[in-house]
Order: sequence, then structure tokens, then C-alpha cells
Amino acid sequence: MKKVLLINPPTHTGAVEAAGMWPPLALLYIAGSLRKNGYEVEIYDAMAKRHDFVMIRKAIEESGADVVASTAYTAMFNDARTCLKIAKEVNANITTVIGGIHATMMYNSFLPENEGIIDFAILGEGEGSFSELLKALDNKTDPSQVMGVAFSKNGKVICGPQRKFIPDLDKLEPAWDLVNWDDYHFLAIPGSRPALIGSSRGCIHTCAFCSQHKFWRQTYRQRSASSLLFEIKYLFYKHGVNVFLFADEYATKDRSRWEEILDGLIEMNLPIYLIMETRVEDILRDEEILPKYRKAGFIHIFIGVESASQDTLDRFNKGIKIEQSKRAIELLNSANIVSECSFIIGLPEESRESIQQTLDLAIEYNPDIAHFLFFTPWPYGDMYEEMKPYIRTDDYSLYSFVEVILKPKNLSRDELFEAALQCYKIFYSPRLVRYVSIEDDFKRYYLLRAMKAMIEHGFIKDYVLTDVKDTLDEILQKANDDSGKGLSTGKAGAVLP
Repeated sequence: MKKVLLINPPTHTGAVEAAGMWPPLALLYIAGSLRKNGYEVEIYDAMAKRHDFVMIRKAIEESGADVVASTAYTAMFNDARTCLKIAKEVNANITTVIGGIHATMMYNSFLPENEGIIDFAILGEGEGSFSELLKALDNKTDPSQVMGVAFSKNGKVICGPQRKFIPDLDKLEPAWDLVNWDDYHFLAIPGSRPALIGSSRGCIHTCAFCSQHKFWRQTYRQRSASSLLFEIKYLFYKHGVNVFLFADEYATKDRSRWEEILDGLIEMNLPIYLIMETRVEDILRDEEILPKYRKAGFIHIFIGVESASQDTLDRFNKGIKIEQSKRAIELLNSANIVSECSFIIGLPEESRESIQQTLDLAIEYNPDIAHFLFFTPWPYGDMYEEMKPYIRTDDYSLYSFVEVILKPKNLSRDELFEAALQCYKIFYSPRLVRYVSIEDDFKRYYLLRAMKAMIEHGFIKDYVLTDVKDTLDEILQKANDDSGKGLSTGKAGAVLP
């Protein structure tokens, strides 16, 4: 086996792609490891190319691959399976492999019913397991002895030993040279070239609605600051990347390392934009150095507020207080950093009154961007059994936070969806006027373009009034005629090349 085709499936939910498209970092890490072990690798991003399954079939045929692999989070699983099914139809001798969180957590259920379609599942971190699996197949040795690999034989699932996590993340080498950069864009910044980048893996927290702590077995590892800074500099100078989206669950955990990263970014003084997710507590912890965040290039930070009810936050095991979230948003706004947060609705006890409370809280907290997302009961999550009586669909392609999965006790699913749309309408209706009045040039035009991206590419696109779109287009056209205003990164003298 010499040629491996890694496929990013053509999944489109109206969630993440509302912001843009960026290279699939997990596949780049896998590709780097496979190449180091002597395999030829091609990455085929069907999602970014917006290819359908007819085009995917043609790509598999033309690749001449011996191995076809795909990654999948839960909403992506059906599309990943279809890609691997097509690979077997093209050539039954192709070895098919699937990885990702859904494969890791659900292999026992899907492998037996997919014999002949999915040959192997990679469990957990794939860099070591995938290469060792291919070596075992090449050498005709027993794949059941490969750590982190599972497969089904005659309806029985066979799983190798659990693989230990990679101890030194600095040694990983993503195959950035395999990226077709023209496929990727970040919609809020015209002409940008984005990349996901990871500074750590894992999360020490156990939020009940999230499953990352299960995938990472509640461990946390981080790269050195020097390794991360070198990669950012490499991507900027070698590939022209100027938007970096942190893939970490918790990049800011270690204050000393984080400040070393900020200082290094400031010293490099590159005209780049940095975007990340972090926890409320860390924004509060770093209150006095938030200006350093912006000086380093951080222009947009997402924090999970999740609920207007302290009881619900405690039920979610978030480990924060409602008032902490409000203060964190105030601090981000004061630092001219775009504040984004999510609110989860749709638990069994949800009512029109509780949704109104959530909306009122969102308006009071005043983030720049807010999302009203539906509770999604991952089949491997901590709350799944509790939610099971209220689940109305097991179509995993809908498990995307923007589809209604549960039927609350006092609302129909349609009523819940309509209530969410109302939240978006009421929250964002005054935002257009507010965005236009923002004094900071960069933040003003960034938010206007972000709103345009949400309207045109998000799941709400079919529910937005045409006159709102037209008004936004007129404002942005005027901005385009205004001598390039708003292109500053927020660093003194630095503008996009």
C-alpha cells in the first residue's frame, strides 16, 4: 500500500461554514505522519470544493489510491461513510479507514453494520495508529495488535490496545504543502488566507453537553510557545496565511506559556489576525493584559455563556457563574476585541418564558455576536441517557446544533425552531445600526462582513428579509469605496499585504 487519499467529506450544515472554509488540520497532521513513514498522500477537501458524490467518485477513480480514509464528527459521519462506500464501489480492494470523534466513541455500533464498507476505525489520536496499521497490512501481520485500531470481522468487533497520547506535540509536522490554498477563505476579511492551528490538545473540564473531555480522556498537553510561534511565522511567509484560527479547546490554560505566546507575537509584529475560543475565567484572569491580546493580533474571541439560568449552568457542569460571563464580555468589548458567545436552548424543560429569559440575557450582556443553538445530545455524551426520551431523530447528519433534535415537554420542535429564529431577529435587528456606529474602523467593517456571511451562508439564510441583505450590501459597498478603511489589523502601522 503506497498511495493514501484523505477525504474531508462534503458536509454542509449552515453552522461553521457561515464563517468560511479553512484547511482540515486533523488530516494535515495525519498526512504528515504518513509521509514520514514512506506513504504517498493526497488530501481531497470535498467540503471546501463543494463537490458532490458524483465528483467524489471521479476523484477517487483518478487518485489511484490504495487506501481511502475520512474523518468524521457526528454530523459528518453519514457523508464520510458514503465516501468510503463509493471507494469500495470504485475498487473493492481499496482499504477504507475512518477516524475522528464519532469513530472513536461509536465504533462498536457502526463497524458491524458496515463490514465491507468501513474496514478500520482509528480511535483517538491518529498519527501513530494509522501509520502502524498500514505497516501491519503491508507486512501481513495481525492488525488487532495495532494500538488505537478497531475493525469488525463476521459481526464481531475487534479492538487493539488503547494507544497512549503523543507526549511531545512539538514533533508533529502537518503537511501544509499539500494544501490548495485557493479553496479557503475567511468571509469577514476579504482576500484573507486562513488556517487552523493547534497550540494544545485536550481539556481538563467536563462540561456535560460537550464530549471533548471523553475523546482526550480528560488529559491536556501543550506545545511550546517557540514551536507555535515558528509555525505561525512559517505559514505567514511560506504560504501567505494571515488569519489563524486556534483549534484548541483551551489554548489559554497555562498563563505563563500564554503570555510568552502573546509577547512572541507582539515581537514578530506580523500583519495577521488571530481568532480563538477560551473560557470566561481566563478572560477575567487576564483583564490587565487584554490590551496585549489585541496588540498581538487577537481580534475575535469566542466564549461559551450557554444559559441564562445558573441551575442550567450547574447542570452543564460549566464551573462558572452567570455574572462572570457578563464581565468577560464587557472586558472583551472594552479591549476592542470582537466578543462572540453561544446560548443553548431546547432542553426538555424549555418554555417560551425560559427562551425569553435567554434572549433578555443575551441583549443585556451585549456580545458583538451571539448564537442561539439547540441542545444536541451526542450519543456518547454524559447527558444522552437523560435526554433519550425526548430525542425525535437519530439521523446524525442533523446533530449540528442548528437542527432541533429534542422535543421539549411544552413546545413542539417547530415552535422551538421558530423561537430560535425570533431570538436571532430580535438580537440582530438593532445590531446593524450599532455596527455602523462603532468607532474602531477594523471592528466596524469586520462585524458588518461577519453579519453578511451569517446571512448568506448560515442556517438562517432562508429566513432573513431581502431588505436587510440589501441594506447591508449598500453599507459594505460604501466601505469598499472608502479608501480601504477597516483593513488595519489593530497593530500600529500594520496592514494586510
